[in-house]
Amino acid sequence: MQDYEHQAKYYETDQMGIIHHSNYIRWMEEARMEFLNTVGFPMEEIEKEGIVCPVVSVSCDYKKSCRLNERICIHVDVARYNGVKLVLDYRMYEKGSGELRAVASSVHGFLTKEGKIVSLKKAYPALHQVLMDACVAE
Repeated sequence: MQDYEHQAKYYETDQMGIIHHSNYIRWMEEARMEFLNTVGFPMEEIEKEGIVCPVVSVSCDYKKSCRLNERICIHVDVARYNGVKLVLDYRMYEKGSGELRAVASSVHGFLTKEGKIVSLKKAYPALHQVLMDACVAE
């Protein structure tokens, strides 16, 4: 997947003139949605199948602050996937310099809209295969 690019906005800054830490999590969500679009399974299509994909956990290690108007590229990898749980890794870097700004991950489950665990291998085999093929773990 081509890296997702986000230009840091004024409203994302704090009183110190740097991007507030909570925005990195939002950027991860933007990059995840773009990843799903790129592999041919936009979230709207997944939800039409009766499947939701909640965030189970999220972590972010901040390496260096992002600032207003910087272009931040976010690389997404499928770190692990077992049919019911998806782990995505993110590397956020400044476009011009290539300087690493944050390393993060998010864990997602797959559920029916009623809250029951879903095995994508059975419920949505096409998406299952795409995630298996994209997985970087050996």
